[in-house]
Amino acid sequence: MITRFFDLSQKVNYKTEILAGLTVAMTMMPESLSFAILAGFPPLAGLYAAFIMGLVTSIFGGRPGLISGGAGATVVVLIALMKSHGIEYVFGAVALAGVVQILIGVFKFGKFIRLVPQPVMYGFVNGLAVIIFMAQLEQFKTVVNGQTVWLTGQPLFIMAGLVALTIAVVLLFPKISKAVPPSLVAIIVVFAVVLGFGIQTKTVSDIASVSGGFPPFHIPNIPFTLATLEIIFPYALIMAAVGLTEGLLTLNLVDEITATRGDGNRECIAQGSANMLNGFFFGMGGCPMIAQTLVNLSAGARARLSGIIASLTILLIILFGAPIIGLLPMAALTGVMIMVAIGTFEWMSFKIVNKMPKQDIVVGVLVALITIWLHNLALAVLIGVIISALVFAWESAKRIRARKYIDENGAKHYEIYGPLFFGSVAAFNEKFDVAGDPEVVIINFRESKVTDMSAIDALSKLTHRYAQAGKTLHLRYLSEDCKVLLKNAAAVIEVNVDEDPTYHVAVGRLI
Repeated sequence: MITRFFDLSQKVNYKTEILAGLTVAMTMMPESLSFAILAGFPPLAGLYAAFIMGLVTSIFGGRPGLISGGAGATVVVLIALMKSHGIEYVFGAVALAGVVQILIGVFKFGKFIRLVPQPVMYGFVNGLAVIIFMAQLEQFKTVVNGQTVWLTGQPLFIMAGLVALTIAVVLLFPKISKAVPPSLVAIIVVFAVVLGFGIQTKTVSDIASVSGGFPPFHIPNIPFTLATLEIIFPYALIMAAVGLTEGLLTLNLVDEITATRGDGNRECIAQGSANMLNGFFFGMGGCPMIAQTLVNLSAGARARLSGIIASLTILLIILFGAPIIGLLPMAALTGVMIMVAIGTFEWMSFKIVNKMPKQDIVVGVLVALITIWLHNLALAVLIGVIISALVFAWESAKRIRARKYIDENGAKHYEIYGPLFFGSVAAFNEKFDVAGDPEVVIINFRESKVTDMSAIDALSKLTHRYAQAGKTLHLRYLSEDCKVLLKNAAAVIEVNVDEDPTYHVAVGRLI
């Protein structure tokens, strides 16, 4: 049981896992710092979140290889609460979001992520790739007289040159050796060039200080009242939804890349536990980070060890390594993240775009645009799923067909093809000629299915119409679940089951 839980039976390449973890730590730190500063949090709150989220989810999460940290998707949700009520309320909301996520995992609601269609996944991933790329452009800006402006002249050439050098190393080093992650080699090479030639460029220390102690235990200093709950619960609910949406989509993406299957509900519980700890240990909370996950996978990591190494590396840097990490050129990290953005983008979506249904193309583009425009991954995915569901309902509604004939006994038969549900009820009713039909009418559902209350209501009203006309309506070959629906709804249709071993006959008439 313990072996299965911690995946200890999996063969681990320790060298690859350790190097991948170091690379992930280098790319995660500036992003967590940037998002913390953007939201008005203390910089260490971002690093603490990276450490806590990464460690807990790497050990207990739904799948190996998935990297969690202080992600911008969840932090953005908390900016308004930070401005209106302060950081103590933020910590309370983060802890409550963790509780919500744990409950979702316990009740196994994580499986609903399977309802996300592939076009929505394409839009989500492509939009996220653009966001990752656009975020790196901020490193080509500086603050002059309190205003943010683009770099010009020598600083611009230095930044662009170092980023280009990083990208070149990432692309070319695998041709030399695959023993070490190219991203880590690129960071080391650029670091050495900057230090060796004394090049003046933006470093990690220019963003914020990364020096501190172990995450302190801290109970949020807020009133434990119903009024407080009313304030933080909406933020907690949205944060939980955003975190799980991005996390489970990332988990699905890793499943595709590694040809393995993760556990969504276990990931929900791990995320929730990590966020609860964040709320009590001065962290801003977070969720799985797709960019760092892709860095981890591209470095060859496939086990949990790389995530653990990344988290512990961040903690050691906070405790001891801040002076060295503070000298790390932002250009190196920017180059690595640009390559991650390029690798994240689903270029295949362009190749198959002319083979996809038009509605799928629209959904994919719309999800990507919403992701880029609003930076709200959960909203983008939700809108995409709703539109896809409506399109599916519309297309399914058009499939309802009826084959009509009169048998030797004078009874008229309607053989129904296609699902009977709320979208197809109107077309279904148009198939029948109550006034012109003979006294006995038989509806054959062998190739159809009664799926919802709207369908049951349609059958009830149709039975009533035939009864008023003095005619009898027979419903045949209803499946077992259709009969259960009819009985549970207490419809006006009386159901009788014959002895057929495969199909069942239902006779409907107004009593």
